[in-house]
Amino acid sequence: MYKKIIVPIAMDQLEHGEKALVLAKTLLDAGGEITLLNVVEDLNAYAQGYMIVDFPLEMIEASRKHATETLAALKEKHAIAGAVEIRTGGAAGAINALAKDQGADLVVIASHRPGLIDYFIGSTASRVASHCPCTVLIHR
Repeated sequence: MYKKIIVPIAMDQLEHGEKALVLAKTLLDAGGEITLLNVVEDLNAYAQGYMIVDFPLEMIEASRKHATETLAALKEKHAIAGAVEIRTGGAAGAINALAKDQGADLVVIASHRPGLIDYFIGSTASRVASHCPCTVLIHR
């Protein structure tokens, strides 16, 4: 099946991410590894201009710490062989870049039911599926 699987997990959609992780585990070859990924979105420069100077950095660091602890707990709970990766930036771009950097075979990404806004902007799962260098499985 697959040797290197990436499972991106959004902190506000943990239950969906955990279901995607369980699915990824069933698709993993013996000796393979799963990378649990969370992407902490950057605040754009315009938004930062309206905030206290160090607040955005503190907020991003707090988000990174929370994500690291949460994903480490999921990794332990499901006895996952692999790593936890936290990146900062745009979600779809960071997921696709990690898939390329690691030479991943598969990305298993959870997706919500699309709303009207998703048809105009496109969901993260849609952008990953459109540009990822490997196979993408979208789990609903």
